[in-house]
Amino acid sequence: MGLVYAEIELIRGDDLALYRHGVITEDQIKRLKVNALVDSGAYMLAINEHIKTQLDLPVLEQQVAHLADESEVKLDIVGPVEVRFKNRSTTVRAMVLPGEEEVLLGSIPMEDMDVLVDPKQQRLVVNPANPYIAKKPLK
Repeated sequence: MGLVYAEIELIRGDDLALYRHGVITEDQIKRLKVNALVDSGAYMLAINEHIKTQLDLPVLEQQVAHLADESEVKLDIVGPVEVRFKNRSTTVRAMVLPGEEEVLLGSIPMEDMDVLVDPKQQRLVVNPANPYIAKKPLK
C-alpha cells in the first residue's frame, strides 16, 4: 500500500468558542484546508510551525515525541484544533513539527471521527458501516 493523503480542514478551536458566544463573526474564524498524510502509526495530529502561526494556536505544554528514525524530540503541543473531514469532525491537540513538515493525521483523530483507510483505493473514507454519524465504543 502506498501513502494515503486526505484533504482536511483545521480550525482554531478558541475561535469556534468565541463565535458560538457571539464575540466574533463566522468570517473571523481562522481555518485552513490542508493535504494531510494519513498515518495510523502516528498518535496525534501533527502540524508544522507555519500552520501553528496561521491559526494562532497557543502552546499548552511540551511533550517528547518518538520519531520514525528512532530519535526523540521535545515538541510543543497546541490547541484546541477542530479537524473536519467530509461529514465528520473532532477537536484535538496537535504536536508542532519544526519547519515546513507535512501534516500528519494520526490514529486518535481518525478513531474519533470514525474514518478508515481504504487500502484498495488508497484513500481516507468515512466508515461505510456508519456513513451518517460517527460511532464509538464506550466499553
